[in-house]
Amino acid sequence: MSDKIYTVSQLNKYIKQRFEDDIILNSVMIRGEISNFKVHTSGHCYFTLKDTSASIKCVAFRSFAMRLRFAPQNGMKVIAKGYVSIYERDGAYQLYVQGLVPEGIGELSLALEQLKEKLSKEGLFDSKYKKPLPFYPKKIGVVTSRTGAVIRDICHVAKRRNPLVKIVLYSVLVQGEEASTQICEGINFFNEKYPVDVLIVGRGGGSMEDLWAFNEEKVVRAIFNSKIPVISAVGHETDYSLSDLVSDVRAATPSQAAELAVPERDGLINYIDTLQKELNYKYYKQIESKKSQLQMLLQNSLLMHKDKLLISKQQQMDLLIERLYKSAQISFKDKLHQATLLNEKLQTLNPINILKRGYSLTKKQNQFIKSVKDVQQNDFLQIVLADGTIKVKVIDIDKQDK
Repeated sequence: MSDKIYTVSQLNKYIKQRFEDDIILNSVMIRGEISNFKVHTSGHCYFTLKDTSASIKCVAFRSFAMRLRFAPQNGMKVIAKGYVSIYERDGAYQLYVQGLVPEGIGELSLALEQLKEKLSKEGLFDSKYKKPLPFYPKKIGVVTSRTGAVIRDICHVAKRRNPLVKIVLYSVLVQGEEASTQICEGINFFNEKYPVDVLIVGRGGGSMEDLWAFNEEKVVRAIFNSKIPVISAVGHETDYSLSDLVSDVRAATPSQAAELAVPERDGLINYIDTLQKELNYKYYKQIESKKSQLQMLLQNSLLMHKDKLLISKQQQMDLLIERLYKSAQISFKDKLHQATLLNEKLQTLNPINILKRGYSLTKKQNQFIKSVKDVQQNDFLQIVLADGTIKVKVIDIDKQDK
C-alpha cells in the first residue's frame, strides 16, 4: 500500500489525465433523452442525457451552441458526439458535446419545423398581410444569382409577354453561409434605394441544404417587412420554403413568377377593348335613363303649373314678412321701455340734480373734501353749487365731537 498522500486537486488532475488518455472517451457518440436543459447567460448549454437506467451530465460551449440549427428541448431523443472528461473543481465527469443531432429526424427538418411554428405564431404567414400584385408593373426587381437559369427564364417570359417591362437584377449568392445576408440586402435595396413595382425572390431547384438560405429567419422577416409585393420562386413545384409561406404570392417556378408579375400585352389590349365597349354601353344607358327621368319631371303637375307654385310661395313670403314686422315692433317697444327706466335711474343718481336741491360739493385743489381733517386754516377751497362755484378761504375749523 502506497503511503503517499495526494491533495484533492492532484487526484482530480490524475483522473482527468486518465480520461484524456482513453481512446474511446476522447471521441464517443451517445444516444439518450435530453432533460434539465438550460442556457447559461454565458451562452453555454447545460443538460443531462439519460436512458431508462442511467444519466450523464453534458455541456455544450457557446461556440458550438451558436451553430445549432435546431433548439434542443427536454424530452427530445438525440445522438450526442464529444469527449468525456472530468471537471476538476467538482470532481465530476461529464460529456463535452461537439455534435448534436435529433434521432429519427434530420437536423434541418427539425430546425425548419421549429422556425415555421415560431413564425406562424407571430402571424407572419397570415393571409391578412398579403399584398396584391400591381395590375400593370413597369419595373420588376429580381433577387437571385446572375449566373443561374432563373434570371434568363424570367427575362425571356417577361419580354415575351410585354416587351415594355423593365427587369432589374440584384445579384446574390443563393446558397452558402453568406447567401441569406445577401438576399436580405437585395430586398432592402429595392425597398429603400431603388423602388420597383414588384419583387421576385428565388433560385432554381436543389436539396434542402441548397435551398436553406430561403428558410433563414432573417430572410423570412425581410420578405414580410417589404413594402413592395414579393413573389417567391424557390426551387421546383414540389419544393417549398418558408419564403414561399411569407411571400405575397408563391410561384411554382421562376417562369411562372414572371407570368404572374407581367400581364400579357395582347390580353391587356383585349381587356381594354372590353372595358371601352362596356363604358360606351353604360354611357348610352345612363343617357337614356336621364332622358326618361327628365320627361317625367317635365310632366309633373308642379312644373306644368309653375305660376301657381310661385304665387303660393309669394303668399308665404308675405306672411313671414308680416310676422317679422310685428316681432320687430314688439321688440322695439320692449327695448324703448327698458331705456326709459334706465334713464330715470340715471337722472335720480345724477349729482347735478342733487345739487339743485340745495346741496353742494367742496373741493381742495380739485380733490373732493370728505372730512375736516383734509382742511387746514387759510386753505383755499371751491364750493360747487348747481349754478356755479364759490372760492373761499378757511378762517377757522370747527370739529364736531363724536
